[in-house]
Amino acid sequence: MPEKNTEKRQLPRKKKPSRKRNPLQRIFDRFRGFKFSRNIGIDLGTATVLVYVQGKGIVLEEPSVVAIDTTTDRILKVGREAQQMLGRTPGNITAVRPLRDGVISQYEVTLKMIQYFIKRACGNMFFPPRVMICIPSGITEVEERAVIDAAHEAGAQKTYLIEEPTAAAIGAGLDIYAPNGNMVVDIGGGTTDIAVLSLGGVVVSESIKIAGDKFDEAIMKYVRRKYKVLIGERTAEALKKRIGAVYDHAEPVFVEVKGRCMTQGLPKVITISSKEMIEALAEPTTAILGAICSVIERTPPELLGDILRNGIVMTGGGSLLYGFDQLVARVTGIKTRVADDAVSCVAIGTGKSLDNLDMLHEGAINLSRERKVRL
Repeated sequence: MPEKNTEKRQLPRKKKPSRKRNPLQRIFDRFRGFKFSRNIGIDLGTATVLVYVQGKGIVLEEPSVVAIDTTTDRILKVGREAQQMLGRTPGNITAVRPLRDGVISQYEVTLKMIQYFIKRACGNMFFPPRVMICIPSGITEVEERAVIDAAHEAGAQKTYLIEEPTAAAIGAGLDIYAPNGNMVVDIGGGTTDIAVLSLGGVVVSESIKIAGDKFDEAIMKYVRRKYKVLIGERTAEALKKRIGAVYDHAEPVFVEVKGRCMTQGLPKVITISSKEMIEALAEPTTAILGAICSVIERTPPELLGDILRNGIVMTGGGSLLYGFDQLVARVTGIKTRVADDAVSCVAIGTGKSLDNLDMLHEGAINLSRERKVRL
């Protein structure tokens, strides 16, 4: 009998699929964590920085404070963490505000701060974002150029500037493109901007360097003069937010304040009422009222009728002082109201303007000067 073939027949092995990825897939995987560019708006305030990302809204609201190690010139903290260090730092660490009176006072520190906020708001971007920054209406060309250069070096693809009253009016829901007069009073941290707008542009405006910071200084001076007690900036700001008033309360509010006695050098606790705040804030409040009246005097008569009908709109953190709108109405004879979400109006207006970058009036966005700097 023929011998049986005992060898097992081997089946052909299936080819394993190749693990090689095409070059396009490798590039896609490499940039998987990145996002494409988005337009962002920055309310670069003296006290607070708000960042608006197109399609998302306000994503960031941080104090404009930077903590620096003076021995190495290294930035340690930015924003809220740095603000907690104000008045509490050792000798080699300084917590500073790089913006004063609405303009850049320390360029390099402001540059690092803008870089930090852009990165936090946008993360990894495939293309650098286009950035719109709010500026006071009365700053000089040199100050404008400093803002543009800082944003460009911080990674902005293109930088636009928009005046704060214009952004505030848009954020407050006013139709600035209609042939009607609208008056806006924006009281920020470093500047107060007053403007009359019509047909998408500013007709009359005035910017004074008296705002939230001056309110804090006035409170510190008042407490030092009347009670012989020294308090810091953070205490004065907290006092302003809790019982700050420029008009009589129906019922006075009292709060305890801790400071250092100037005569004994020891800690001391005093009690201050909201009625005393009216006296403490009288000087900066009078200056703002004078600027408002000055703008009204220079407003064309045709627009005054619109303002009487539409009223004055107040925005910014300073407008939240108790009774400020009532005081303005009493002095000017024009009905006055505080906008909804007054603190965020400028940032919201900047964000809305991002949707119409190519359609906005050149007076509202400073395109010509921006191009001149970037060439």
